[in-house]
Amino acid sequence: TIDIVATDHAPHPAETKECEWQEASFGMLGLETALGVARSHLDCSWQHLLGAMSWRPAKIAGIDDQHGRPIAIGEPANLVVIDPDSQWEVDPSALASRSRNTPFIGMGLAARARHTVYEGRIVVRDGKATA
Repeated sequence: TIDIVATDHAPHPAETKECEWQEASFGMLGLETALGVARSHLDCSWQHLLGAMSWRPAKIAGIDDQHGRPIAIGEPANLVVIDPDSQWEVDPSALASRSRNTPFIGMGLAARARHTVYEGRIVVRDGKATA
């Protein structure tokens, strides 16, 4: 059983990654590909996957009073709009992150986060950062 799916989103500039392995900065970007990788490679329901990527990590982190709440007046407006039918290929130049270091270049993935609302503000629209 997989209880949670998380990513250590650690983007770095190209110059700190394109060097000898021992000298390279640790980490990679992972937020933008996490849903697609998980959906493409884990055999579980949407309900289980969303719980593993959202509701259960929020509960463990003690922020379930802000995250995973109902969509209603007076509730925090933190949500992600997912396209469950999206089929896409990872292209670093098309990612919203300022970094490009991903091991998933060229990989075909299923499902994609399209829009993100944080504290009532649209911060990602059609896969592109708005700020």
